[in-house]
Parts: sequence; structure tokens; C-alpha cells
Amino acid sequence: MTSRPPYLGADGVCSVRLVTPGITAFEYADRRARLAEKLPADGIAIIAASDIKYRSGAVFFEFHQDPNFFYLTGFNEPEATAIIEKTGPDGQHIFHLFVRPKDAKAELWDGARSGVDAASDVFNADEAGDVSQIHSRLPDILAEASEVYTDLSATTSSMSAFTRFFSSPPEAEKGLSKLLAASKVKPLRPLMNELRVFKSEAEVANMRKAGQASGRAFTEAMRRSFTKEKDLAAFLDYSFKTGGCDNTAYVPVVANGENALSIHYVRNDDILTDGQLVLVDAGGEYGGYVTDITRTWPVNGRFSAAQRDLYEAILRVQRTCVTLCRQDANVSLDKIHKVAENGLSDQLKQLGFDLSGNALDTLFPHHVGHYIGLDVHDSPGYPRTGDLTAGQCITIEPGVYVPNDERWPAHFRGLGIRIEDSVCIQAQGPLVLTTEAVKEVGASARYGSARDDH
Repeated sequence: MTSRPPYLGADGVCSVRLVTPGITAFEYADRRARLAEKLPADGIAIIAASDIKYRSGAVFFEFHQDPNFFYLTGFNEPEATAIIEKTGPDGQHIFHLFVRPKDAKAELWDGARSGVDAASDVFNADEAGDVSQIHSRLPDILAEASEVYTDLSATTSSMSAFTRFFSSPPEAEKGLSKLLAASKVKPLRPLMNELRVFKSEAEVANMRKAGQASGRAFTEAMRRSFTKEKDLAAFLDYSFKTGGCDNTAYVPVVANGENALSIHYVRNDDILTDGQLVLVDAGGEYGGYVTDITRTWPVNGRFSAAQRDLYEAILRVQRTCVTLCRQDANVSLDKIHKVAENGLSDQLKQLGFDLSGNALDTLFPHHVGHYIGLDVHDSPGYPRTGDLTAGQCITIEPGVYVPNDERWPAHFRGLGIRIEDSVCIQAQGPLVLTTEAVKEVGASARYGSARDDH
């Protein structure tokens, strides 16, 4: 088990040490202990870091760590493997961390590595080792395991050290296959989802920082005039980072006019047209935690009558759904989705829409929300059927996308509008993480009337 609490130094003096922005060594250790509690006696969990992914040849993409690996370790480098080995009750475990060793020649080209010593001294591994030697240590660990929880497989195309061991020469592969008999291997993701879906105060604080900076960037963008989608996208990217975010959370949607009818339009290469709306779905990331915002506003700063009517209809539904983001409402995300469907149906009928047949599914084709955290769609696969509980963080994003055909009222055709906030569930009320992004029509008009041309 862990030899000493991670918040204690070698001299036994208490020191709250941050491993990543806002998250202490103690919190990372607690996460590993809570995972160990979920494992069966003598069970182990194996998690690999992400690999560097290449755009072409030697040109690589910006590195992004595997969220489960990051959640448990805070280690933000490729070619690493973590093993949580349960040793007793109450979360007792051994934390193995295998990383790249220090290498002056490699670091000259690729930047500093933490190295094996830091895996113990900084990241609090009970056993640290060279990841290139994991093949000699792993069989002994696996041999003692009652069950192995991992999301790696022999067929994965990942190039992590553990996966390379999986796909190594036939004789080694045969030995590993024998150790990892089908009856012993179980998926890790469900256990990780149960941990990650509930956010600590520190996690919520990180998400609030990302939401605040991102919201301010949105509101500033509404004050300005842009001629191209890519210019608006570039402004937001710049503003997220200068406002305090580490990076953008995902490829943004900046959709002029009918481009907004594609939910995940990310080309962002069109012009912004006078008289049209622009739908922007974007957000920043802080300490690994993301925010997710969508706003829709008129390119020229002035809503037409039809644009205003449809926008305000969606806004009323969105605000109603946000008020339900509290534990004492006793509702699930699926129930909120049904509230959104009913609300949009009522609003659209009042605007003259014929909602017979599959009309609502055509106009509102996606779910009203999803979990959010280290991933934009956090805890993938975690059900949306259970009542929302304090500490869970979700999005609320009703939208209407009106195809340009004769089935719909003429003055609404081609309009795509979505309004989205990131929200943390609290006991008696919602904590809107993205409140700085204005969404009232009056506020949008005020900002639009005071624009700076760019």
C-alpha cells in the first residue's frame, strides 16, 4: 500500500501540493483509493497514457492525455502506464507508474521528461519504473491478480507501451494471452465513469474558471464585427487563452446562416453574411477541465422579427431546463430532455409550426444535454436515466434547426439556433458555470450596437 500520504513530505511535514492546476496530490491519491475500493480482492486496474498522434510524417498533433489516466495520475506525458493493485480493504493499494526515463538526447529535441524519479517523488507512485521494461514486470503483477480491469485490448491500434506488449511477437503475445484469460479481464470504463461523473470542489472550481474566461470571450465577440467564420474562431481561441484558459476544449463550431443546420459544422471557412445569424459552439479548457458554450446571435447585431421570435422561444425553454439542474428537483437528464421537447413543442406551435409526424425530431434532433468534465462528453456511456445528484456537471442545450423546405413556415426556414450552458448540479439550485456569456436578446442588442469592426 501507499508508504506515506502524498501530502506529507519525507520529514512528515504536511504540505498541500498541487500536481496539476487546482488538484492536489492528496486528491489524486484519493481517486486511486476510491478506484481500489471498487476493485475485487486482489484485483488490478491497468491504464495507459495516450500516445503522440501524427498528422503526417514527423508532424505531430498537440498532445492530449487519456482522460482516465490523467484523472488517476495527473501525469501529462505519453508512453506511460499506471497500475492500481488492490492490497486490502478501505482503498489500500499499490500504485505502479511506468514512465519514460530521463534522456538528454531525446529531451534536446522533444522537451523535458519527468523521468522515473519524479514518478515517485512528484506523482507519488509506490513503485516507479522504466516503461520500456514493463514487459518484464507486468507478468508478475498479472499472475497475482484475481481480475484485471482495463480498456486496452489486443486489437487496439494504440501504440502505448502496454499495447505494444499486447501486440509484440507471437511467443510473448501467447504468454500474455494466457495471463489475461477472458474470464479475468473486465472493462474499466464503467468503474471510472462512476468516479468521474461526480466532481470535487476543486474540479468544479477549475470548470468555473474555464467557464468564466470562455463566457467573457463570447460576450466580447458579440461586441465585434467579423467578416469570416475563421476570424471569429481565431478571436475566440485567442481570447480563451489570454483570458486564463490553457487551451480550447474542442474544435469549435462557427456557423453562418444555414451552416448551423449541421450540428457539428466545423469547417469554419465561410463568410459571415449581413442579416444572418451565427451559431458558435466553443469553449476553453483549464487544468484539463473543459467548458461547453453555445450562443447564437445576429451577424449585424440586429435580430429580424422571425429570428427574435424563434430565439426567445428557445431561450425560454433553456432557462426552464436550467432551473431543474438541482438535486431536489429529482429529475434525470432524460427527464429534462422530455421537458425540453414539450417546451419546444408548445413554443413552436405558437409560432405556426406544424408538428405532426416526426416534425419535432427533425427540428430538435439531439439530446438536451450530456455530462461534462475532463471530456466534453464526460463519462462516456454513463446513463442519463438516473436522477441528477449534487456534484454532477452537465450541459443544457436545446436547439431548433429549420430545414429550408416548404414543410416549415417560410420566415423561419434556414434558421439554426442553439443556446447552451455548462451547469453544475447543487442540492437546491443550479450553478451555471458559463454565466458570463450573455444570452438575453436585449443584452445581445446592446453589445451589437457598440461594435468594433475587425
